[in-house]
Amino acid sequence: MLTRKIKLWDINAHITCRLCSGYLIDATTVTECLHTFCRSCLVKYLEENNTCPTCRIVIHQSHPLQYIGHDRTMQDIVYKLVPGLQEAEMRKQREFYHKLGMEVPGDIKGEACSAKQHLDPRNAGHAKSDDSSNKETAEEKQEEDNDYHRSDEQVSICLECNSSKLRGLKRKWIRCSAQATVLHLKKFIAKKLNLSSFNELDILCNEEILGKDHTLKFVVVTRWRFKKAPLLLHYRPKMDLL
Repeated sequence: MLTRKIKLWDINAHITCRLCSGYLIDATTVTECLHTFCRSCLVKYLEENNTCPTCRIVIHQSHPLQYIGHDRTMQDIVYKLVPGLQEAEMRKQREFYHKLGMEVPGDIKGEACSAKQHLDPRNAGHAKSDDSSNKETAEEKQEEDNDYHRSDEQVSICLECNSSKLRGLKRKWIRCSAQATVLHLKKFIAKKLNLSSFNELDILCNEEILGKDHTLKFVVVTRWRFKKAPLLLHYRPKMDLL
């Protein structure tokens, strides 16, 4: 069967960010038109604009950040196509945390080790038998299942109600993985308040509505800006935006 080799140059236009011209990092897609950019590039752009950088379609008149989402599939494709990109990005993130004098999050350590093992040529030709390999995989999966993201970077949060239409939480202080999203918090609050749907809620940081796909790590960096813990978030009944 004939195979056709494609040069990376030929597909660069599909895996690079239009804003920075670099390979996609933390790929984030506009839900309205499905164009993809680096998350940091897109968020910075949307602080002053409300249109897609590629097609100029209006994402939302007043809250465009609510209509973008992390594209894990695209990011996985980019990492697989570009040699050494993931390892280089993990190294940059580790250097960033060391520069701030902060502990490197567990998820970054894990991804870095995984990438190193995947690229290590010494691993070639030393595959184990299927039985032992399957056994190790099952044990690793069991260990991951029992971890419940406790090895992730953790974020301390204070959830305050700023509406008379909803009651406050009995336990408003929580601690969870930095990889958790605003959507997870909405579901948590809705369950505690016995709401019929989590879609009835808005969650805000510094009086700005947060998109449901924003991770807590992203909120801490871009909205809370590394201020002293805990991360203060407010919730209220959802308001229909024109």
